[in-house]
Amino acid sequence: MQDKKKYFASDFHLGLNAGTDPAGRERKVVRWLNSIAPSAEEIYLVGDVFDFWWEYRYVVPRGFTRFLGTISSLTDSGIPVHFFSGNHDMWIGKYLEEECGAIIHHKPLMATFNGKNFYIAHGEGLGSRNIPFKIILGIFRNRPLQIMYSSLHPRLGMGFGHWWSKKSRLSKGISLDYLGMEKEDLFRHSLRILEKDAVDYFIYGHRHIVLKQKITDSSTVVILGDWIRRANYAEWDGESLELQFFD
Repeated sequence: MQDKKKYFASDFHLGLNAGTDPAGRERKVVRWLNSIAPSAEEIYLVGDVFDFWWEYRYVVPRGFTRFLGTISSLTDSGIPVHFFSGNHDMWIGKYLEEECGAIIHHKPLMATFNGKNFYIAHGEGLGSRNIPFKIILGIFRNRPLQIMYSSLHPRLGMGFGHWWSKKSRLSKGISLDYLGMEKEDLFRHSLRILEKDAVDYFIYGHRHIVLKQKITDSSTVVILGDWIRRANYAEWDGESLELQFFD
């Protein structure tokens, strides 16, 4: 067991007015980050950290000052903080990297920790057979359309983004229960990855369920849950990966 640990969390949905008070949720995330800082070797925030995020050249979203200040403090102290874009905050640009020192990932990451292979991704669209959802993701990720959207005045661009976010099922308190291994997109995707790569642990966000399940004798899928109703995260101590709850 290592003295230093790696931590994984996702789906804070900072700014979302559902489940718990947004300001209280941000403070809770900050308390968690400060609590793990003394033992953290690295921190991985696996997508949908913000419920909506858009960067203009000279404008960034209002709010999140406690959270962003904490991230800056962590990276200033030498702790790498990895940000994965999710389907709610896929428009993360260079602000978090240049101002807060975060390491940005827009694609799944393969990494090896203490001889174990990890596949880390938010999970949106992976293994999905939902064609309308994949079309929407394609539109959101289209660079020319993003440039056009950035030409909108921030009052319009941010206003529309928050309006769209409020139409999501999360804002209505709706979440999908575990569908079973055969029907879960992320399990399907993981098995496809295993056809060409050896992976010991798959770590995902996105699904808003807390789950740790073996899919082969040597591979385990971990889904990190969310911080809207609970406060779950995963901890790697160099030997084992365990799901934890922060209260």
